[in-house]
Amino acid sequence: QVQLVESGGGSVQAGGSLRLSCAASGYTYSTNCMGWFRQAPGKEREGVAAIYTGGGTTYFADSVKGRFIISRDNAKNTVFLQMFSLRPEDTAMYYCAAGAASMGAFCYPEDFGYWGQGTQVTVSS
Repeated sequence: QVQLVESGGGSVQAGGSLRLSCAASGYTYSTNCMGWFRQAPGKEREGVAAIYTGGGTTYFADSVKGRFIISRDNAKNTVFLQMFSLRPEDTAMYYCAAGAASMGAFCYPEDFGYWGQGTQVTVSS
């Protein structure tokens, strides 16, 4: 089992920044994908960003490209999501996720099997 604990959510005005953190513990050696998903009320969960911890390959949803950065500290089993230029439409519950890459060095949404409890991000206009 892998346990994930998110932190760093909060409320910010449009144009502001937030940094989310996700600390992983447990059988982390079994995972090489870490990522962030979000779900807004009434909407489906969507992938935001992911990183292949084995080599650093990253993925970003089109809606956040150029505004969000995902990084990791392998020694601390922690992944970060730095969010800049936040918009009201970024408002959602953000979930950290971990898993094992099924094909090569890329993390697909179905590769994620461990989930955190979520941290709320609210962006006001």
